[in-house]
Amino acid sequence: METQHNQPPTKPSKFTSVLDVGSHREVIIRPSINYWQDAWRRLKKNPLAMGGLIVLAILFVLAIFAPMFSKYSYEEMNTTMKNLRPNAEHWFGTDDFGRDIWTRVWIGTRISLLVGILAALMDLIIGVIYGGISGYYGGRLDNIMQRIIEVIYSIPFLLVTILLVMFIGPGVFSIILAYAIVGWVPMARLVRGQILTLKENEFVLASRTLGGGSARIILRHLIPNALGIIIVQITFVVPAAIFVESFLSFIGLGIRVPMASLGSLMSDGANVLRTHPHRLWFATGVFSLILLSFNLLGDGLRDALDPKMRK
Repeated sequence: METQHNQPPTKPSKFTSVLDVGSHREVIIRPSINYWQDAWRRLKKNPLAMGGLIVLAILFVLAIFAPMFSKYSYEEMNTTMKNLRPNAEHWFGTDDFGRDIWTRVWIGTRISLLVGILAALMDLIIGVIYGGISGYYGGRLDNIMQRIIEVIYSIPFLLVTILLVMFIGPGVFSIILAYAIVGWVPMARLVRGQILTLKENEFVLASRTLGGGSARIILRHLIPNALGIIIVQITFVVPAAIFVESFLSFIGLGIRVPMASLGSLMSDGANVLRTHPHRLWFATGVFSLILLSFNLLGDGLRDALDPKMRK
C-alpha cells in the first residue's frame, strides 16, 4: 500500500509573481567594480600591508615637514651641547658637534627616500621600456637585447656604485647613475616575460588589425596590462636602493658631510654605541621601519594585484 502524507495547503502569500517585480527586474544589486577598485578592496583587507602603508605615509610627512618646523639646522654646531641625551629641547639628543639628531634623522630619511624614489624612476623609464621593446618584437632583436642584459647583469651593482663614487665623488648623483647603468636589469627581465605572454592575446591582434602601431600597442595596451607586477617590483626596488645608499654612507662612500643620511647616522652611532647608544637607536629604528613597511606593502600588493595569488 502506498503511504499518503497529509501536506498542508500551500499559501499563495509565500510566493511573489515575477510580473509584480516591475522595473526592478533589471536593477543590479551589487555595483560593478574595475580591476583597480577590486585590488584596493583586497589590499584594505590585509592589515599588515595597510599598516606598512600608514607607517610609510607618516615617515614621508615627517621627512618633508619635520626639518622645516625645527629651530635647529641639520648642520648647526654647538660644542657646548654635544652628546646630550634626549630631552625636551633636543628630542633625539645631540652628536659630537652639538648638532640636533632629530633634524638630522629626518634629513637623512629624506635623502634615503629620495634615492629610493629616483631608483624606482630609473626602473620605470629604462627597465620597463627596454623590456617592453625586447618582449614585443622578439626574434633577433630580442636575442641581441638579452645578450646585452646578460653582460650588464654579470657586473656587480655594488662594484659599479663604488667605482662611480670613487671617480665622480660621493653623493646621490653617483648612486642614481649606478642605477641608470645596471640597476634596471631585473625590471627589464620581468617586463619582458610579461610582454611575451600578453602579446599573444586577442586584444593585441585587434589593435594591430585596427592600425595600431608598435609604440601604441606597447605603451597603451601591453605595459598597462603588466602594471600590477611592475608596481609590486617597484615596492621592492625602493628599499633595496635605500639599503645600498645606507651601506655606502655607513662605510664612508655615501652622502658628503655635513649632509646626513640614515647610513652615516648609523655609522656615527655605532662608533659611540657603548657611551651614547641613543645616537644609534633612532636612525636604526627609522631605517628598519622603512624597509619593513615597504616589504609588507609589497607583499600585500602582490596578493592584491596578482590574480594567481587571489583566494
